[in-house]
Amino acid sequence: MDLLSRESGSVRIVAPKGRLDHAHAQAFLAALSPHLADCKAGGVAIVLDFSEVVYISSVGLRALMVAAKQVTEQSGRIAIAVLTPVVAEVFQVSHFNLVFRIFDTVQAAVVDMAP
Repeated sequence: MDLLSRESGSVRIVAPKGRLDHAHAQAFLAALSPHLADCKAGGVAIVLDFSEVVYISSVGLRALMVAAKQVTEQSGRIAIAVLTPVVAEVFQVSHFNLVFRIFDTVQAAVVDMAP
């Protein structure tokens, strides 16, 4: 899975596209891995722009949990912005809205995550 990324100061915005399900979760995590390595104390903060993620399954949620755990262990910061309605519902039902900071816009997330 290709992830588009761009920098906004000390915040890296990473944008997956499509479905985060059994067929794509491992590729998502592999593509996200170099970004996660940079997300540590003194490094970049990450905002995941989910505006083009149309579906997430439990396997996709697991990939996000692995990412969150790595970032926490590195004393980094990660947030998610612009959940589509279907994905927002999955986050709410699974309580992932308590695991990640969720923002309505990428800009709001960038402002909050900037040092």
